[in-house]
Amino acid sequence: MNENPFSTSPTPATPSLEEAASDLRSAVSDFASATSEKATAVKNRAVETAEALRATATDKAEHYKTVATEKAHIATESAQQRYDDAQGKAKEFQATAEDYIRQNPAKTILGALGVGFLIGLITRK
Repeated sequence: MNENPFSTSPTPATPSLEEAASDLRSAVSDFASATSEKATAVKNRAVETAEALRATATDKAEHYKTVATEKAHIATESAQQRYDDAQGKAKEFQATAEDYIRQNPAKTILGALGVGFLIGLITRK
């Protein structure tokens, strides 16, 4: 039994180079397939998440649009009511002033002259 420890002939226990390359190709192919499946799953999940986010954003936008429209309508009604009130008060004040002028023409003319005189003094300085 003269076995040479430096022999280059393959032993039956060690796989050949072709078998190792084939095993490596198979492992790489399996890894690539698994990675591709996982990448597809991640992509699909991202698409689903984006669609859900877009739907939520659309719902929120519609809600805020509705709320803003309601608030604008309320503000418009309030402004119209205040305008109507102010217009009524102005007409009331005008009627009161006309009545006072008709009842006291001399006082009114003297008051207007006094105010005009004061304005003239103020503007000269």
